[in-house]
Amino acid sequence: MIERECDVLVVGAGGAGMRAAIAAAEAGCSTVVVTKSLLGKAHTVMAEGGIAAGIGNVDSVDSWEVHFADTMLGGHVINNWRMVELYAHEVIDRVYELERWGGLFDRTPDGRIMQRAFGAHSWRRLAHVGDRTGLELIRTCQDRLVHTAGAEVLMECTLVRLLLSGDAVGGAIGYDRNSGELVLIRAAAVVMASGGWGRMYRHTSNSWEGTGDGAAMAYEAGAELQDMEFVQFHPTGMVWPPGARGILVTEGVRGEGGILRNSEGERFMERYDPVKKDLSSRDVVARSIYKEVQAGRGSPHGGAFLDIATRLPAAEIHRKLPSMYEQFHSLAGVDITREPMEVYPTIHYTMGGLRVDAETAATTVPGLYAAGECAAGLHGANRLGGNSLGDILVFGRRAGEAAAEHARSRPSKPAPSGAQLRELEALIVEPLAGGGDTVDNPYTLHRDLQEAMQDDAGIGRSEESLTRALGAIGELRERAARVRVAGGRVLNPGWHACWDARFMLTISEAIVRSALERRESRGSQWRFDFPDEEDHWSRINLVAVRRGGEMRVEERPVPLMPDEAVRRLQQSRFFPTAVIPAHYARVIGGEAASPEAHA
Repeated sequence: MIERECDVLVVGAGGAGMRAAIAAAEAGCSTVVVTKSLLGKAHTVMAEGGIAAGIGNVDSVDSWEVHFADTMLGGHVINNWRMVELYAHEVIDRVYELERWGGLFDRTPDGRIMQRAFGAHSWRRLAHVGDRTGLELIRTCQDRLVHTAGAEVLMECTLVRLLLSGDAVGGAIGYDRNSGELVLIRAAAVVMASGGWGRMYRHTSNSWEGTGDGAAMAYEAGAELQDMEFVQFHPTGMVWPPGARGILVTEGVRGEGGILRNSEGERFMERYDPVKKDLSSRDVVARSIYKEVQAGRGSPHGGAFLDIATRLPAAEIHRKLPSMYEQFHSLAGVDITREPMEVYPTIHYTMGGLRVDAETAATTVPGLYAAGECAAGLHGANRLGGNSLGDILVFGRRAGEAAAEHARSRPSKPAPSGAQLRELEALIVEPLAGGGDTVDNPYTLHRDLQEAMQDDAGIGRSEESLTRALGAIGELRERAARVRVAGGRVLNPGWHACWDARFMLTISEAIVRSALERRESRGSQWRFDFPDEEDHWSRINLVAVRRGGEMRVEERPVPLMPDEAVRRLQQSRFFPTAVIPAHYARVIGGEAASPEAHA
């Protein structure tokens, strides 16, 4: 058995995990980072377009206040306003911090950090490095982490259960993916930074790691999952060839001037959003492409055309979008300097995740914190492009600092008993109990889950489709309990796939149950049977909780904004009154609410 004892355990080595680990270690705490992949290979690299921050280097009228308004309105005002406020204010410092750590950015002619336009942002706001910003963030944070005393990294390790000491988290247990040895980590605090989940869908930009392990483990330990119905379809994924379908096409293409056209050559976004057009929010653009295809105006392979060739000189495309040029040239035989790309919405991100405190990133389980894509609250019903990389820096740091403070107040790290360890080991190796007479295998189960989620809980939903998906998940859960694989513990991908499937089933159930409960269309939640936003649901966040061993979806009130925050919404130059909930009418209409109303 591989054993470690530390003050702070960080689960995940993407941007959020590394930033949390740096913060915890710099606070003087011994810190262990666990990743089921390799250090530097996290899914953060898929965030290509940039870091949204109201620095104002290109558009001097920009500010953190405008960024706040854009993010709240993009999230359809069910975001946690305090998280948005902290984020918009602090992300500016995090960008400059990254620069001080050695991060490279494209530059304005006078040497300042360059910023580009992005969907639903009022001004040119994204600090970027061509179309490889996530990779640069990972490279910079990795360099900082490995030079930070007190931090250790365990790679290629799958964690399966959080350890509890009373009602508080006390570490985690799992196994080494190469040797199969058990891995036991005792810790005074745990930061969950395990990223999102997209692998339960057939077409996704997510890498193989995106199976929801961390959120599922936290849910099993008693944490609440919030806003799970909001799964973001990035409007532009590759369509052709089939093996590349779903691979992300960065929003930076549109940020640099690219436009969407249908098979008739029409720039159709002018019809769906005459103001922002191709730089509308991701939910609007994704639905618009879907509608064009359904109307018979799609591209030859069932998508839309994304044209940058007629908008930028070839040399500029090579300089500003080098990864996109290489991606289409290598995978699809398309020269984007001469011809358009074919794109279609692909699962890219989840707005939902663990319900956390805005200030500390603490979950509802003592000693457990969460940051990045596995945490909810910042993005509401729809994330704006560029807010993910800033999110992981701002709340990764806050989670690491809060976890360190908690660890200092709780020095003891109780160890599980021998009986508990034997029980946990039996659970972990259960799928290895012979594969000869199995009625199923994890790969077939995964395929069937993808079919159910893609077809019935995808970009457009209804009560009928979601009920069908929920029934399929129940059947798949019964099958998952019986799945067994052949072979031993050493380098056994079937074993890993069994645990991936179990985690994805938990997350899929939370998505579908929440989507069924929210009887409206808002942001990325598009219900064919409830096509409009409803006032009642503008006041509600939905949370999935474990009650008596079963999942239940409960309502929580959206935190009311103070008057000053509402005034920031009024000052947005894209102020869409239609998305301001009726329960803010007293403030927007000029009647200030009492401070007690916002408590």
